[in-house]
Amino acid sequence: MTLASSATSCSSIGEGMMTGLAHIIRRAGRFTRDTRGAALVEFAISLPLMLLIFAVTIEGGRLFWAYQTTASGVRDAARYLARIAPEDACATPGDFSGYTARMEQIVRETSSGNSLFPSSITVTAVAPELLCQTVSYSASPIAVAQVTATLEVTFPFGGIFGLMDGLQDLDTITTTLRDQSRVFGS
Repeated sequence: MTLASSATSCSSIGEGMMTGLAHIIRRAGRFTRDTRGAALVEFAISLPLMLLIFAVTIEGGRLFWAYQTTASGVRDAARYLARIAPEDACATPGDFSGYTARMEQIVRETSSGNSLFPSSITVTAVAPELLCQTVSYSASPIAVAQVTATLEVTFPFGGIFGLMDGLQDLDTITTTLRDQSRVFGS
């Protein structure tokens, strides 16, 4: 191959690259102006956030439902205790500690329920109490049954809270539910 023929072939290669490069630039310009598929890209970017909001809403609803169910169990236990306790509980010295096992059973059964998914609330303690309250319209004190339940609430997305400053200890909280009912006796 001669020097002249190799120079000619190099220049034709250079021209071919320039036309190819110009073609790519024109294609990229059209690509950046084309808006077809932009909605799909925006949807793909926002989908994870929408799924997270949806999951938090569902789990928050389940948590609220479990809390309300447990509160109902504490209320049922207080009403049951008010019915089985003696009417003159304040006149005779006594306490309701003998009813602890039954009250705990009522609260735990109501709390666990027949749900398809396990509850995120754990009943850690239940304590029945006798309160003798004096009121202006009665000469003798009135017996009131009080049931107190201590709960441990586990948040379903507690791991996400750990990613934020100041919220690391928010995966579980301990709270107390309390309900009272006047003793009518058995």
